[in-house]
Amino acid sequence: MNLPAQIQVLERGWLSSNNILFHDAGGAALIDSGYLTHAPQTLDLVGHALRGRPLARLINTHCHSDHIGGNAALAREHGCRISIPSGEASAIAAWDDTALMLSQTGQSAERFSFDDTYAPGDNLKLGGLNWTAIAAPGHDMDALMLYSAEARILISGDALWENGFGVIFSALRDHGEGFAATGATLEAIARLEVQTVVPGHGSPFGQIEQSLERAFQRLRAFERDPAKHARHALKVMLSFSLMMTGRLREAELPGFLDRVPIYDEVNRRFLRLDKPALCELLVSELARAGALAREDGWLIAA
Repeated sequence: MNLPAQIQVLERGWLSSNNILFHDAGGAALIDSGYLTHAPQTLDLVGHALRGRPLARLINTHCHSDHIGGNAALAREHGCRISIPSGEASAIAAWDDTALMLSQTGQSAERFSFDDTYAPGDNLKLGGLNWTAIAAPGHDMDALMLYSAEARILISGDALWENGFGVIFSALRDHGEGFAATGATLEAIARLEVQTVVPGHGSPFGQIEQSLERAFQRLRAFERDPAKHARHALKVMLSFSLMMTGRLREAELPGFLDRVPIYDEVNRRFLRLDKPALCELLVSELARAGALAREDGWLIAA
């Protein structure tokens, strides 16, 4: 997918969000910083891409662990200014573990300080282009996207991927609010003139109409059956944890689920399975999807 020369996408996979680098004469800007355990790799990748030029600013689309994990390290290395969505400010300032969903999901992030915030409707100049911040509630109720009308590029974070969108965490508490917010975000994207989407995970893509249709179909399926979304969410969480550790003994899975609150909370609310049945559901469906392998008593991230 062709992008203007001043925009460089460092595609990271699924444990870490993509890093989007804007090259400017006065100093580069970076969108999102990946997961904590990848922070050394993030420093290397960004440093190599900068080629000695300064990193002036780091901007987060939202404050989930896989998007902010390199913030502290980048600030130490480059002294860059950090900008976060205005709705995330109180949680980051207080380092509110519950609001940031860290221990609840078994994830980690290094505490950092931010310099300023940005909000829906704000205009940013990045890579010589004008960008408008657009509210993207759903996956994260305070998330923002960035849209360049002149280049017809959307930086969507986890609001839209080529084949879906991020887990709607708010729907695990109040499925009506979360699903409605996700639908409103998808409708807002559909009203834009977009040629290229740069997502938080996966490669940049075009053919946005097809991606939106797939996203709306998935959302409608979740709305019809909130338990389907709950199963999806827990599989995503387990897959993410396996990517962090590489492997986990299958016999240790029940104890792991007991230590990470989100599994019991979601299971109790939506699925109501006993622990062996929940373990078998998650493992068998992830194995069938090719997201993990069972090997000599181990669960191994694919």
